Amino acid sequence: MHIARTGRGLAASAATAALVAAGLATLSTAGATTAAPAGVPHTFAQPALAGHTLARDVASPLPIAQCQAKWHINCYTPLQYRTAYNLNALYKKGITGKGRTIVIVDSFGSPTVQHDLDVYSKQFGLPSTKVDVVKWGHVPTFDPKNSDMTGWAGETTLDVEMAHAVAPGARIVLVETAVAETEGTTGLPEMMSAEKSLIDHGVGDVISQSFGATEDTFPGFSKGDFSSIKKLRYAFEAAARKHVTVLASSGDGGATDQTADGKSYYKYRVNSWPSSDPLVTSIGGTQLHLNDKGERVKPDSVYNDFGAGGGGQSHVFTRPSFQNRVQNVVGTRRGTPDISMAAAVNGGAWTYSSYDPTATGWDVAGGTSEASPLFSGIVALADQAAGHRLGDINQALYTLEGRKGSGIVDVNDGTDNSYQGVKGYKAVGGYDMATGVGTLNALAFVPALAKASHG
Repeated sequence: MHIARTGRGLAASAATAALVAAGLATLSTAGATTAAPAGVPHTFAQPALAGHTLARDVASPLPIAQCQAKWHINCYTPLQYRTAYNLNALYKKGITGKGRTIVIVDSFGSPTVQHDLDVYSKQFGLPSTKVDVVKWGHVPTFDPKNSDMTGWAGETTLDVEMAHAVAPGARIVLVETAVAETEGTTGLPEMMSAEKSLIDHGVGDVISQSFGATEDTFPGFSKGDFSSIKKLRYAFEAAARKHVTVLASSGDGGATDQTADGKSYYKYRVNSWPSSDPLVTSIGGTQLHLNDKGERVKPDSVYNDFGAGGGGQSHVFTRPSFQNRVQNVVGTRRGTPDISMAAAVNGGAWTYSSYDPTATGWDVAGGTSEASPLFSGIVALADQAAGHRLGDINQALYTLEGRKGSGIVDVNDGTDNSYQGVKGYKAVGGYDMATGVGTLNALAFVPALAKASHG
C-alpha cells in the first residue's frame, strides 16, 4: 500500500556480485511455455499493495517526528525494524540468510529493481545483493504510464527491499510474469507455473507472494465447486515435496476483501487465496509503535488504517490438523493469518524507487505486502540456522505458540481488523484471526523455528 511517493533519488552504489546457482541457469526466459494444468481459472488477482499518495519531492528518508508533522504517520527505516524485531544480535552471530534463497513473484517486475536496491542499501549502510531476475514468458517492455505496471513495480520494490532488510545475506530471485492481473485475464496460472518450475529446478528456499484473489471470485465458488482453486495448488504441492516454505500476504481488506471488479468490497466476511491455502503460511499485519531508536513505546496492535490485516475463515478449506489446537477459534474451517509482522501505513517502511521518472525517490509503504517479504527474511535466517530448508512451517508455528522462549510475541491489545463496515476479529490472548499466533522476537524465534521445523 503506497502512501508517500516522495522525492529525488540518490546515486546508486555498485551492485554486490552474487553467484547464480546452477539451477537458475537452466531456466528458460520463455518459461511460460511450460503449460499450467488444464482447467485453471481466469480470475482477478492483485498485489496486496494498494495506493494512497500523500507527498512527493522528499530527497531522503525523514525522522519519525517529521513524518508525523507532514503526514500524521510514523515511518520507519530498516535499522529501526532490526531493533524492533531483535535482529541485530543474530547478525552478530553470522545469521544473515547467507546461503539461502528468497523467491519473489510479481507481474511485470521493475526495470530499476537492482539500482533501487543498491540506493536503498547504501542509504542505510547495508550491504547490497544481486537480484537475479527470471522473466517468465514474454514480459512486455515496461511503460511508466501504465498503471498496472507501475502498481506491480511498486509491489516489486517493496518485496525486494523488505526481504533484503531482514536477510541481507540471502540471495533474491525475482520472477517477473508477463500477464496483467486484471479481471478476465490469466494471471494466477502463470504465477503458479513459474513457481513450480523454480521449485522443480531446485531454486529457492522460501517463496513470498504479495498477491491474492478473494475466494468468492473464483469460477464455481457460488455453486460450491472449488475445483478452480484446487487445480492451482500444484506449485504448493511441489513445494511441500521439495521442502520449500511458501508464504502469502493475508490481504488488506480485514475480514472482507474485494469483489471481482477490484473496486468494491463484499459486505460480509470472506477470505482470499493463496493466503487461505493450508499449504501456505498466511502472513497478517500489525502496527508497530517505535521511537527513533526502534524501541517499542507500546505493544504492537492490529494493522487497521489505510487498509486492515486480512484474516478469518476460509470458505474453501476445512480446518487443517495444525490448527486443531485452536479449533475453538477457527471452528471447522482453515483460519488466517498464521503469524504477523509490520504492515500498517501509520508505521510504514521507507522504500526507494525510480521506475517512474516523474516520481523518483523515497516512498513510505505498508500493507501485508510488506509483512510477507519481511517474514520471508525471517525464514531465510531460520533456514541458515538450521542448515537446511524448513519447508512447511505451519505445524511448527502452532507448536511454538504459547511456549516459553519460543520468540512468539502475543498481540492482545483488543484492536481489530474490522474494515469497510464488516466486523472483524479482535487481537486477544493466544491465537486470533486478527494476527494469528502473534508476532515475533527474532533472536529467540529464529532458533526456535529452526529447531521445531524438520524440513
